[in-house]
Amino acid sequence: MQELDKGAFKKKINILIDKMQIEIKDLEDLTKPISPENSIGRISRMDAINNKGVSEAALRTKKSRLGALITAKKRLGTEGFGYCQNCKKPIQEARLMFLPESDYCVRCAR
Repeated sequence: MQELDKGAFKKKINILIDKMQIEIKDLEDLTKPISPENSIGRISRMDAINNKGVSEAALRTKKSRLGALITAKKRLGTEGFGYCQNCKKPIQEARLMFLPESDYCVRCAR
């Protein structure tokens, strides 16, 4: 892979890492415990608990992707970046721009 391409991927990864960190902060605020002292109705409390559960699931997903992006950023300087871990063929550039943390080509990812 050319240095120019790696520069574009590094920029994309950095943008995504910054975005994930902001989204994680927002989700952490949404997953704070719901105090029973709040005077909201029973239905509203159930809805708040449900929303908290959805936010917790989203938070886990974002943290997982952030970890994968950080790993991809570290791998960017190695020869293995951009090559499928299964078939060892180059991963399509469009796939890497969309999912820079991809370890597999489209064919092997199925």
